[in-house]
Amino acid sequence: MAHVSKFLVKQRITMMVNRYEVREANADGSEGALLAFAQQKRMQFKEEVNFYADEGRTQKLFSFKARQGLDVRAEHDVFDEHGNAIGYFKKEFAASLLRSTWQMSYAGVNTRGQERNELIAILRRIWEWIPVVGDIWIPFLFHFDFVDQATGEQVMSSERKVAIRDRYVVHVPDSRLDFPVAASMAVALDALQSR
Repeated sequence: MAHVSKFLVKQRITMMVNRYEVREANADGSEGALLAFAQQKRMQFKEEVNFYADEGRTQKLFSFKARQGLDVRAEHDVFDEHGNAIGYFKKEFAASLLRSTWQMSYAGVNTRGQERNELIAILRRIWEWIPVVGDIWIPFLFHFDFVDQATGEQVMSSERKVAIRDRYVVHVPDSRLDFPVAASMAVALDALQSR
């Protein structure tokens, strides 16, 4: 699939799997056509998320899979519909203790993504560690910005919106970043963020 400059990601929770709708973003910000339907199985030894053309999962478009099992430092490969590796991402564990940080690579480009607001990142961690308060759900709006490590130019951003279910607006100004890698990273920012 080619480059998509803006799309939406919406989580749908069911009993044993996390599901995500990846949709076009209309000019007015509303949801457009379905670009991909993602499904993450829970309780797997190695994290894997498959993206399909429809909710019936009749045509697999692309996927991402962890190289290691149950590891907070796991590296993930993004595969096209034929199983060819087209990208890669991983969470930087040490840097993420205070501010979630990711590496993403594609088409010879190496990027680094971090939570945009350092104060929100720290408050979110403190909130999670307070036993009584941490059980109260507060929708912290955390956003991520990815920049090309060679040029410092922004290649992708993911902005969490206020909603009952997790919802994100993803901007991809870098035309070298194909949709499967961008969508995989965007879904991973929700599905794998707490690991």
